[in-house]
Amino acid sequence: MKEHSFGGKVFDVFNLIVLFFVGIVTVLPFLYVISGSLVGSEELLVKKIVLFPEHITWEAYRFIFDSKIIYRSLLGTIFITVVGTFINLLLTTLMAYPLAKKTLRGRSKLMLIIVFTMLFNGGLIPTYLVVKSMGMLDTYWSLWLPSAISAFNLILLRNFFQQLPEGLEESAKIDGCNDLKILFSIVVPLSLPAMATFGLFYAVGHWNSYFNAVIYINNANMWPIQVWLRQIVLLSSGGFTDASSLTETVVPPESIKYAVIVVAAVPVLVLYPFLQKHFAKGVLLGSVKG
Repeated sequence: MKEHSFGGKVFDVFNLIVLFFVGIVTVLPFLYVISGSLVGSEELLVKKIVLFPEHITWEAYRFIFDSKIIYRSLLGTIFITVVGTFINLLLTTLMAYPLAKKTLRGRSKLMLIIVFTMLFNGGLIPTYLVVKSMGMLDTYWSLWLPSAISAFNLILLRNFFQQLPEGLEESAKIDGCNDLKILFSIVVPLSLPAMATFGLFYAVGHWNSYFNAVIYINNANMWPIQVWLRQIVLLSSGGFTDASSLTETVVPPESIKYAVIVVAAVPVLVLYPFLQKHFAKGVLLGSVKG
């Protein structure tokens, strides 16, 4: 093996030092939030910044999960995320595949319209009126259809489809396959890295979204968990007593806010490692070609 020169070794050491500090800057906020959610009220008053709590308490999490509404909203959010991501991937794929064909008439004009939507939109009030006129208020369709296709993801997926060998589709057509069978039997299986990447984008968007639910859904029983977590943060601004605790411990509002952040972020953090190997590959393959 060829040995590195002295300058190369210095450069490697410098890179390690920089990456070490970048890692610390990245990890510290997470550690601070997790520690803040587990710290007691007395320790939080004494110490302004707590990275390693002396006495761990779960009162903030008990306060959040004390109501059955949280569990119902959590199941509702999982349903919204799973079904919404499926709709997003299905419609994005069905639109990106024909746009990847050079034989499609008016393709350039359609792409111009798609790019236009990335710069301008109808606005909040017109969008609300459209959703209302279609009878989607107080339904989950109001959370799925208005954001069914992301123009950015559509363009990347179209570019990804353009890189696939044309010989595969030509051979399938000789065997008697139509366009839909080619898409779902050949193109989609070859595009799993891109699908996993865009599926993660869509899923995170559905999981973290609360603004659309606040606007379009008036039934509190249908609120996703992000809306309820927001309500908990607002209601806990003055501090509350955990009625389920025998010690009647006062839960600090700051601990509740940190616990809410952890509850909202943990599902995405758990999901990401399973898709990490596809993440970089999918984005790069879909962004090489214009």
